[in-house]
Amino acid sequence: MEKDVQPKPQVIFLCTHNTARSQMAEALLQKHAGDRFEVYSAGFEHTDLNPFTRQVMAEMGFDLGDQYAKGVKEYLGKINFAYVIIVCDRAEKTCPTAFPSISQQRLFWPFEDPVAFEGTEEEKLAKFREIRDQIDRRILQWLSELS
Repeated sequence: MEKDVQPKPQVIFLCTHNTARSQMAEALLQKHAGDRFEVYSAGFEHTDLNPFTRQVMAEMGFDLGDQYAKGVKEYLGKINFAYVIIVCDRAEKTCPTAFPSISQQRLFWPFEDPVAFEGTEEEKLAKFREIRDQIDRRILQWLSELS
């Protein structure tokens, strides 16, 4: 007799463009708790994945080669998310409070937008690393809180 396998809770990270913060969060949660969650990310406006995102995640051993910026409409009505985690101020204002397909929690974790940062290439990379590391710490904190 087979054991009943409970589906993993589904988590989506939302940002305005899905080019940096939400992509980083998706990869990091997948690394830390992919055995516990199905992880997704999306944005409200279509654009392309930022090359600095790929670079700073590669520095941590992540291959985002197959990743692309996804729109939230790809998932609406198709997946019942247990957690919607919004990672930018602008998306928080855009995201409806009664978001369809959410069964449990809507969380707001605002992080500075590294794409908007102005400076030299090295300064921009430093900003992307800083935000990546902040997201990593926040995810680990959240996982600890859930335990």
